[in-house]
Amino acid sequence: MKRRILLVDDELAILLTLKAVLEISGFDVETAASAREAKLKIRSGQYHMIITDMRMESDYSGNEVVQAARKAPYQPAVAMLTAFPMADRGPDTPNPDKMLVKPMNTDDLLRQLEAMLVTHEDKKRKEENSFLPAASLAAKAPVAAKKKSSAKKLATAR
Repeated sequence: MKRRILLVDDELAILLTLKAVLEISGFDVETAASAREAKLKIRSGQYHMIITDMRMESDYSGNEVVQAARKAPYQPAVAMLTAFPMADRGPDTPNPDKMLVKPMNTDDLLRQLEAMLVTHEDKKRKEENSFLPAASLAAKAPVAAKKKSSAKKLATAR
């Protein structure tokens, strides 16, 4: 199964170049040219990762995309791509999983994205499993009791 990425940037040259690089590397890539378009796609689609430019319609358009991604029930990994990393991010600013500074060597970009996807999926799995034990034990209890009962019947039948 190909991993799906939503790539968001208002500069067409960057959008198409990154799309080509990611598709050649085996990703299924959809694009959005604005925060507004990205938010619609995040709500209607499902992605493993969202990569968004920071500054598009406004200086904070990328933050809107990150915020929308954080609210998505499928919990995608989120990377912010920028030529202007901002040091003064406020406390209400949603944090991406990774800040990518452009221009970037494509090999470095791909290596960072792969590592980010693995880390993000591991984190999601751990979070899902942290809720699993109580429910899992409750579900397994009747099965264990049934097995014990069957084993007892088998032992007494011999």
